[in-house]
Amino acid sequence: MKAKKLILAPGFLCLTLIVLSGAVTAQTLKNPLPSLREQAKIEQEWLRIRLDTVLPGLLRENNVQMWIIPMREYAEDPVFSSLVSPTTFAARRRTIYVFHDRGDRGIERLALGGSSQGGLYTAYRDTTLESDAELWGAEQWKLLTKVVRERDPKSIAVNVSHTFAFSDGLTAGEWEQLKESLGPVYVPRVVRAERLPLDYISIRLPEMLPTYKAMMQVVHEIIATAFSSKVITPGRTTTQDVVWWMRQQTHDLGFGTWFQPSVSLQRKGVDLSRETNPVIQRGDLLHCDFGITAMRLNTDTQHMGYVLKPGESDAPEGLKAALSRSNRLQDILIQNMKLGLTGNEILRQTLAQMQGEGITGTVYSHPIGQHGHGAGPLIGLWDRQMGVPGRGDIPLIPNTWYSIELQATTPVPEWENQSVRMAQEEDVHITATGEVKWILSRQTELHLVR
Repeated sequence: MKAKKLILAPGFLCLTLIVLSGAVTAQTLKNPLPSLREQAKIEQEWLRIRLDTVLPGLLRENNVQMWIIPMREYAEDPVFSSLVSPTTFAARRRTIYVFHDRGDRGIERLALGGSSQGGLYTAYRDTTLESDAELWGAEQWKLLTKVVRERDPKSIAVNVSHTFAFSDGLTAGEWEQLKESLGPVYVPRVVRAERLPLDYISIRLPEMLPTYKAMMQVVHEIIATAFSSKVITPGRTTTQDVVWWMRQQTHDLGFGTWFQPSVSLQRKGVDLSRETNPVIQRGDLLHCDFGITAMRLNTDTQHMGYVLKPGESDAPEGLKAALSRSNRLQDILIQNMKLGLTGNEILRQTLAQMQGEGITGTVYSHPIGQHGHGAGPLIGLWDRQMGVPGRGDIPLIPNTWYSIELQATTPVPEWENQSVRMAQEEDVHITATGEVKWILSRQTELHLVR
């Protein structure tokens, strides 16, 4: 057994790989992020900025004077994680968050149940109401009745939507009790401001970018190592071996993930569509889908690799050209991502330009950030290339992040003109002025297993 140290990127990863018979069996890694305590401080500041600067504008854009978000433990609203401190993992018993626009006096933030979230909310209590409650938790509804009557809002937003899961967090049981709490005077003032939670969740802060870029560096380095001879021994290593190597690295680094990684391959003259765990051979084209989670942020990346055959020092020109066509489709999509256009409009323009340039492909890009498949307009689905009604009909807004996810299919001369699918995914951020920038970089060359 021989230990070998590999420095992957200055300031990011330092790995000690234990190599036995050519396979990686153990490692010690250094996470580039600060301690959990420091992470929590950073996340708390992000929360403060979002509540202070993002939420007020959204309330007014949606003509909402009061936003009421009731939830119970283990039945949290999708917006919950965007509203609470990093040390809050679930609603406590019942928590009702109330946001009240007081005009020139700013937005009042009340927590009926739960904590003040590090001083960002007023933890609102009235002990005189608790003794009158006949049912557990009923005192909070009585307290809400008092809060609403005292403030007399002209409009009250609740999270109910037939279209957007992120805007549909009000459960049936909470809605029934909320209506009773509001009574006949205020129930008619309830509105469904679906864009309010949707946009609040989707908007990212510039302050988040350094952390996200560090996470993307980790992702790129793990993929580069997975698609190398440090992990893959042609003729012996299976796709699931690589999958679980990637999953283990994620765990060992201290990151989470929001989906199981996947590794698949294409082979000249062979249909592998029914194979679930093929052995990787020389000459194979590899594909992975991989993401990590940290600090309530999620990444999503797809890269391609090639296993060199004896005597080869590079991938065949046809495969490299196919990757370039996928890169061109990325360019086309990004050129069409203009603020104010809906996801479906962006999709239609992209596909028309793609077809005009003779590229065969599909586009299925999505927002990312607080969630892997995040809040915001979809730009296609793999099986909905005519557009996505509802979820694709809202406009692109600034300060959001996207996974540019797509594929281009190209005949490869070296493979007897067999069609090869180059599927790529890379994360971008949309600036305040609408410029679309890669978070880190995109793949323009195939990873090579030597």
